[in-house]
Amino acid sequence: MNARRVVARSRLPAAVAISAVLALAGCTLGPNYARPEVVVPENWRELPPTKIGEPRDDQPRGPWWQLFNDPTLDAMERDAEAANQTLRVAEANYRQARAAVDVARSAEFPTLGASANVQRARAGGRGSSSNSSGSTGSTSGSITTYQLGLDAAWELDLWGRIRRQVESSSEQARASAADLENTRLSIQSELATDYLQLRIVDAAERVLLDTVQAYQRSLTLTENRYNAGVVARVDVVQAQSQLLSAQASLIDIRASRAQLEHAIAILTGRPPANVTVAAVEAMPALPQVPLSMPSELLERRPDVAAAERRMAAANAQIGAATAAMFPTVSLSGSGGYAGTSLARLFSAPALFWSIGSSLAQPLFDAGLRLAQREEAIAAYDASVATYRQTVLTAFRDVEDNLAALRILGEEADVQDRALAAARQSLELTTNQYRAGLVGFLNVVVVQAQALAAERDAINLRGRRYAANIALVKALGGGFEASTLASR
Repeated sequence: MNARRVVARSRLPAAVAISAVLALAGCTLGPNYARPEVVVPENWRELPPTKIGEPRDDQPRGPWWQLFNDPTLDAMERDAEAANQTLRVAEANYRQARAAVDVARSAEFPTLGASANVQRARAGGRGSSSNSSGSTGSTSGSITTYQLGLDAAWELDLWGRIRRQVESSSEQARASAADLENTRLSIQSELATDYLQLRIVDAAERVLLDTVQAYQRSLTLTENRYNAGVVARVDVVQAQSQLLSAQASLIDIRASRAQLEHAIAILTGRPPANVTVAAVEAMPALPQVPLSMPSELLERRPDVAAAERRMAAANAQIGAATAAMFPTVSLSGSGGYAGTSLARLFSAPALFWSIGSSLAQPLFDAGLRLAQREEAIAAYDASVATYRQTVLTAFRDVEDNLAALRILGEEADVQDRALAAARQSLELTTNQYRAGLVGFLNVVVVQAQALAAERDAINLRGRRYAANIALVKALGGGFEASTLASR
């Protein structure tokens, strides 16, 4: 048994002590992360500076879609939060990223393993032995060996390679958390857009229903006048054509409504056959979206936060690649019991142990580690450019929708006046036709103008809804980058 025991010599504890001191004094190589500078405007171009500072005491304090004050939309958003499958994918990706942090962090600690072994071997040989008749013969035997032991190994993170890997994984997990919030915001805004567009379609359908009824009355009036010999047959044909055209538009808009219902069903995680959204007369009011300063956008956009966290992860990879160019120091040890007798396996003579340290440094790798460091630096530079581009895109999104809301508001004022004029023109022309002062073609023209004005006004309101939702999304909804630190 003594031959199987490894005795630790006096120089091994000294090496262990030196390694421990080096570990305590270990450093973390590579640059520490600092957010790169980006050009941030002082104010929004489309909005006076004083507008941002106005109090918003009347604004909802809950989820952003409550700006529209619509209980049906509130219920749909809750359903989407609970059952949307795209959101479930993003949530699973986030959990996967969190698990990757634990995987990286496990390298900071020693590994410990246990083993048990039973081995039977036959040792062949010839020897002389006497039997009762005085003859000699060969003898052979077999030996059973039992072994139970523990093994431990630990790589000392002298240069911070493992710590940089943990840092990179942690930042990737925070980026995944921001991706989750960005996915959530996109689903919320898409659902709100589809729902409000459905309300616009409902309003357009009501206008077409009224138009069909009005055209039906015009056709009846024209037929009566034709039967009385007052007008020609062509007036009746024109009235019929106009009525059929309006009926076709009514059918078409119902198809659009069905498609919007199906989209809402998918966003809320349900089969389209199980979702029906009842039509309502009233449309939600146009909200006033509370604004923040441009500098605050860097903390409120989840896509900006995700880009920055990936930039920090890439920065940590530079440190990991730099540390990989230095020697690695590892500690290892093993111990246990070994013997040929199971009954005396746990006795002092059966005890064995060993402990040691190792240092490894590649002398030639054809530039592998240097190339890996250059690769990490290039990846970081790319992430910086991606981050700055994401910030610029965020500023553009806000400015685009601020401009859209301003211009659409001005257009709505003009459209309201145009609609009022079209209604008045229709009323006057219809009365003139009844009195026989104008032909039916004049009525057809003003009816088409009135219908176009009605639909333009409704579509314009839908565009203003969409611009408000897009502005909320551009401002980040209710996201705050500070929440990522707690994750």
